[in-house]
Amino acid sequence: MSAILATRDLVKVYRRGAAEVRAVDGISLDVQAGEFMAVMGRSGSGKTTLLDLLGCLLRPTSGSLRVDGRDTAAASDGELAGIRQARIGFVFQEFNLIPSLNALENVMLPLRYGPRRPDGERRAAALLEMVGLGERMRHRPSELSGGEQQRVAIARALVNDPAVILADEPTGELDSTTSGALLGILRQLNADRGVTVVIVTHDAGVAAATDRVVRLSDGRVVTDVRRGERGWREALGRADGTAPGDGARVWARLGGLLDRVRAGGTSR
Repeated sequence: MSAILATRDLVKVYRRGAAEVRAVDGISLDVQAGEFMAVMGRSGSGKTTLLDLLGCLLRPTSGSLRVDGRDTAAASDGELAGIRQARIGFVFQEFNLIPSLNALENVMLPLRYGPRRPDGERRAAALLEMVGLGERMRHRPSELSGGEQQRVAIARALVNDPAVILADEPTGELDSTTSGALLGILRQLNADRGVTVVIVTHDAGVAAATDRVVRLSDGRVVTDVRRGERGWREALGRADGTAPGDGARVWARLGGLLDRVRAGGTSR
């Protein structure tokens, strides 16, 4: 596998008066094409800042980021927007849906900012069908449950056929059953389409559904372990005090939950 995202000595400093906060402090990390991984850490560990750097939403203070082998350091704001548009899909904890637009219109929204696609509405509708919302695509966010809104957000992240999905605490506001179903969708996208998935989470159960866990503390990588390697269970159990075994139960449910999503279950 080749690195689709690669950082070297990545640093992001925020200045508050005379004080400096090193939110990301010298991270070197390769994310291989087709990986399904989690970034864990306590609040303030730098995981969301790292995700925003990987997604070209923030510029680093120093260090480098390569996307598909391209160094982004000299890229203009417009070029970075083009990279995000073509290669990266975002899923946020708060969903970030437009209240006045229905589900279909929300999914189509990214198409307004890229090359015109005559098949845009058909593609958006197909994605909503894929996540089990075919009968609710004309509903506005206020008419959808939290799990349904998050599935709209996943469909929106996929409408431009990205190579990478970056998900920031995508299950943070959802119950365990709905969380499992959403993880199942992301896992299936990774398995069937080869989409690279990076999930920021503090939840050991979510991380246990991935194949690699990178744990941060004070903006630095302190653990980087893959499923089956020594230290896997310990890495899952340390981020927020959740027992490693909790994740195994989430992972065991994913197959059945994914079947329900495909069948159009509401996962309310």
